Amino acid sequence: MSNNTYNLFQADASENVLPKDGEVNYFGAIVSYEKANTFFLKLLDQIAWENDEIIMFGKRIVTKRKVAWYGSLPFEYTYSNVKKQAVAWNETLLELKNIIEVQTGFTYNSCLLNLYHSGEEGMSWHSDDEKELLESGAIASVSFGAERTFEFKHKQDNSKVKVLLEHGSVLLMKFPTQKHWLHQLPKTKKCLTPRINLTFRTINF
Repeated sequence: MSNNTYNLFQADASENVLPKDGEVNYFGAIVSYEKANTFFLKLLDQIAWENDEIIMFGKRIVTKRKVAWYGSLPFEYTYSNVKKQAVAWNETLLELKNIIEVQTGFTYNSCLLNLYHSGEEGMSWHSDDEKELLESGAIASVSFGAERTFEFKHKQDNSKVKVLLEHGSVLLMKFPTQKHWLHQLPKTKKCLTPRINLTFRTINF
């Protein structure tokens, strides 16, 4: 492990995970294991999952990973040159939204969900800095299912931070993290079970 890579597997939520140029707090699991299992099964069954589509080198690519986009209004959101329109909240998402808002102290009006069927599916380096997002807002990342390692990389010096995201856990990314850091969910052959990730966000309107 290089001197500028930091591994974090347990953290005090009051502490900043990042060494500089941003603020990220890891709360760990905020619901019981049994409650996390219930949320996972409800989300798997109730969400309108679709295969994700991205435009890469001018070509439309359909990913194995599935996604869904929900919100308080039919917000439009564009990433990877693909536009999506939000579906209205369902009861399970509203319950989760309320829990996360109390836990983090921020309010959210939308949520992007990702379903990774195994460790063979992941997300490459990127920042959540699309123009639709409230720049000063926070993004709350909620994980259910398989534990996966989440990575941050500084845009200037390439220093890295790694966090193990537990079943039922919350990771909060505050301003100006997206300006200075990339993040990714690396693929791994060690994970054979699915994971659902929800990122609660605030859209400008």
